[in-house]
Amino acid sequence: MDHLHMTEFGSERYLEKLNRSHSNGPQAVAQAGPSSGTSTQTQSPFILPLRGVIPLEPDEVPVKSNEQRRGDRKGFLSFRSKFHNKNVPSSSPEHVVRIPSSTEQVAKRSRPFDQLFYDLPNELQVEIIASLPLSDILNMRLASRSMHALVSLNEAPIARYHLDHHVPAYAKRLYPVPEGSSLSLHYLCGIWHRLHVAAKLSYLMCEWISKELFLRDTEEKKRDFAPQRERMRRRLIPVLFTVFHFFETYRDLHLKYLSERNGKGLLKEPYTTNPIETEIMNMYDDRTLLRVHEAFPLVISSFCRRLRPPSYVGRVERSLRGYLREKPPDEVHVAMLCVGGLRQVERIWEVKGYNTRRAAVDNWYNMIARDPVEPEPKRRRGMLGGLKRKKSLAALGKVVTTESPPPLPGSFGDANPGHLNMSQNLVFNTSLSAGMPMSSLGRDQLKMLLPDLPVLQKIWLETAEAMILDRKIVERPADIKRNAQIFTDLIREDGLEDEDQWWYGTNASESVMPSLEAIEEDFLE
Repeated sequence: MDHLHMTEFGSERYLEKLNRSHSNGPQAVAQAGPSSGTSTQTQSPFILPLRGVIPLEPDEVPVKSNEQRRGDRKGFLSFRSKFHNKNVPSSSPEHVVRIPSSTEQVAKRSRPFDQLFYDLPNELQVEIIASLPLSDILNMRLASRSMHALVSLNEAPIARYHLDHHVPAYAKRLYPVPEGSSLSLHYLCGIWHRLHVAAKLSYLMCEWISKELFLRDTEEKKRDFAPQRERMRRRLIPVLFTVFHFFETYRDLHLKYLSERNGKGLLKEPYTTNPIETEIMNMYDDRTLLRVHEAFPLVISSFCRRLRPPSYVGRVERSLRGYLREKPPDEVHVAMLCVGGLRQVERIWEVKGYNTRRAAVDNWYNMIARDPVEPEPKRRRGMLGGLKRKKSLAALGKVVTTESPPPLPGSFGDANPGHLNMSQNLVFNTSLSAGMPMSSLGRDQLKMLLPDLPVLQKIWLETAEAMILDRKIVERPADIKRNAQIFTDLIREDGLEDEDQWWYGTNASESVMPSLEAIEEDFLE
């Protein structure tokens, strides 16, 4: 080994060795090429320590193809060569053409979802539709005629699935499936309409009770009272659902009673217990009858209190506050309960402002109690009114031609039986055309029913208490819970699981118990 002063950078010996290495380099590479399959490169021992430069290994030296070398040349046809290199596949790893797999080719050629859905068997289609929420099923009928036909022709299995999985036990006890007829969406939507009214009215009552009776008027107090309010709401929903059933059945049976006796009602016949109420209460079991009887005064008093002025100080304060109207008479309350039902009670309850709410009550009662007044024709003014220029029929909005425009396809105005057959039209001929529960009555039925309605203080209470004692559900009237005992029983924490199992069923799911979000949607409106 030479000393350091002999190999110093830039010396004569250094230049001599450098020239010798350059002269022997090509010959060494040519001799090593045929002997070995891989080319080796002799590294010089004189490597300058440049910062950031990493020496390449022999295996990592990139080998350019002919196409790449041709593209690196600068000249007149350089742009053409670059364009040519994009279309010509190269063997370098930077220009490898990726061939799509078979799964990707199938994904590109996949069909839309509706075609895949209609390719399924009919049983699977119905099972998929039945698992959807009821609101989505009703909206699917508006998608297309084929989807409308699919839902309308399979109403029975869809309704059966929801009846087994999403309808509580107390609703099926009060509204059993009619004998001799299959299940339909009208039956299912009717039950959900009643559940919606009961859940919404329960929520409104609990808000009013918490504020007015429990004096939870601040945000902090409401937050602390939230668990008790939720337990009260859940216990009131089955009770209000039963009250809905009572007034709905009472109106139908009362009209039937009057028609069978030629208009001779209950007020003209002596009785110990109301026969119509007795027939309805025989449908309830002992536990349901007792629970509803204990909570019935709370429901009626809350509704009556909602229709009273907020202050009871006197006329002067009521006039200053603008509460000029007095509370409505008892016959208005009775008519709203027995004719309008709990759905009308909920509508009036939601009206904000006492004066506005009181005006809504008067308008509704005048609409059912008084005959509609036809507007009188306007009289001509002046002696020369007939000498004015007559208006044309087009200006009056009348049709000049005798030919009527052709009706739209699928409309009810088409009188041609060959154009539209209603028995085969699946768009309009459905079970939902029967309407919602407790729909409006005719004028003749109202004239016959309104004069024979009972007194407000005698609805339910006397007949129910007599039946409870006759069945020996309790031993004496003092055992029936009243007033403060009802509030304590509604907000208590123990016994909730047992009540849920009795009200909702043994295999009740969470969808059976209506939540706060579920009461915002009514399927029949």
